[in-house]
Amino acid sequence: MIKVTKSISINQLSELPGVAAIILKENPKARVFAFTGPMGSGKTTFIKILCENLGVEDKTGSPTYALVNEYQGREGVRLFHFDFYRIKNQQEALDMGFEEYLDSGAYCFIEWAEKVSSFLPNDHIEIILSVKEGERIISFPIST
Repeated sequence: MIKVTKSISINQLSELPGVAAIILKENPKARVFAFTGPMGSGKTTFIKILCENLGVEDKTGSPTYALVNEYQGREGVRLFHFDFYRIKNQQEALDMGFEEYLDSGAYCFIEWAEKVSSFLPNDHIEIILSVKEGERIISFPIST
């Protein structure tokens, strides 16, 4: 199986659930998703849509100050949403037990993943968000 990168441009938030469904379908066994992109590119919003796609009914939001939020999806699926924007060094992630979260088998959605890249498993899924001329571009791996 070869992984290639696919990019999808969107103009409206209403298009995000379809993109989330594609990413989850293309990566059914993946549990660690690393999100990168500039401030305001839509990382938190997209993670919210992924959580909804996985059956989370609770209100979701960025864990900027708490660093991690936990959610429950359908059929007992556990999800962790990390926001590492504020950490000063990787030791802060270790101190909060980041490696245990990664090893938990739960979905881990990580904003500002570049700040903890050395801890990410080899099989993590990198999702890159960018903005170009008012469009959001979401790039992710797919299997061929």
